Amino acid sequence: MVMVAFSASAAGKKKATAKNQNKPVFTVIKENPITTIKDQNRSGTCWDYSTLSFFEAEILKATGKKYTLCEAFVANKTYMERAIQVVRYHGDCQFAQGGSAEDVLSTLKNHGICPIDAMPFPGSLYGDSLNNFNEFFSLLEPYVNAVATSKAKKISNQWKAGLQGILDAYLGKCPEKFTYDGKEYTPKSFMNSLGIDLNDYVSITSYTHHPFYTTFAVEVQDNWRFPLSYNVPMDEMMQIIDNAINNGFTVAWGGDVSEEGFTRKGLAYAVDGKAAQSLAGSDMARWLKLTPAKKTSIIDSLGCTVPEIVPTQQMRQERFDNWELTDDHGMHIFGIAKDQNGKEYYMVQNSWGKTGDYKGIWYMTKTFIAANTMDFLINKNAIPAEIRKKLGI
Repeated sequence: MVMVAFSASAAGKKKATAKNQNKPVFTVIKENPITTIKDQNRSGTCWDYSTLSFFEAEILKATGKKYTLCEAFVANKTYMERAIQVVRYHGDCQFAQGGSAEDVLSTLKNHGICPIDAMPFPGSLYGDSLNNFNEFFSLLEPYVNAVATSKAKKISNQWKAGLQGILDAYLGKCPEKFTYDGKEYTPKSFMNSLGIDLNDYVSITSYTHHPFYTTFAVEVQDNWRFPLSYNVPMDEMMQIIDNAINNGFTVAWGGDVSEEGFTRKGLAYAVDGKAAQSLAGSDMARWLKLTPAKKTSIIDSLGCTVPEIVPTQQMRQERFDNWELTDDHGMHIFGIAKDQNGKEYYMVQNSWGKTGDYKGIWYMTKTFIAANTMDFLINKNAIPAEIRKKLGI
């Protein structure tokens, strides 16, 4: 019995060692400065946190100064404006927690911004330590829906005062004036002091249902402001990201993280399911029939050796049209690294706190980003000159 127990233990150690050998070991190729890791906690505000992180990095690049901008200010303004649109459409559009990078850009342009300390700390107004939108949206959504679907022939503007009360109660009231570093500002004057030009920012995407080198509003529900994105071929989309990172810029990325290859440990691979199953020695079922837990186990065991698909323009379009490529999450790309096999990854700041193996940073392969990008916001000066010329910007 002792011999059997010893053999099982040794086998377990060998298996653990083999798994560890496949864990990526990263070497940084290019890393641009970012600010603090954010935590959206129990709120659907990745769009808010990731895009403000992007603008904080833009300010840092332009001025050398670090700021922590206020997500609650952006959310307060955005949810009111989204509610107004839903009411105008009599409820025939979506009111939800999600949003896009355009919501942040629009708020900065039209309302300005304040530092995080100028409003109550997230969650503090209702006794939580971070944002928790469960109770908040259980009040907000039916309120907006009740107004938008009212049978009245005429509604008053008083619903806005009521909605603003809910927003202020859970997010805090947006300040008209505040003091920062001993100087008084309004949100607009503070925005004007930050050293960046908000007209420099453009959105990029890549699909074939619209002509390349034209603009269109990407057809996803949280793109409710209908901002226009420049449409480029997939290869040029990736050139833009690489050029940005290599020239000191960062990227406010939006895309699909619902794939099995996006792990909670801080990695993302565009997994070739059939090849991964074969390499793992599993012939119990086809990849699509495996349980999520089994898929995760296979991906974890393969680590940096996991085989990836070869993304194509056609694949991107098919996945978008059949609802596989969805608009799930906003993140902030700020660097490039490679693993021990030479595969390159983007270094990406998440907004889930200091979670995962890399304390809030995700390493996402270039293949994953090519396959799963919905769109992204970028400084137009980060786009290669030849592509800018094609786009007319």
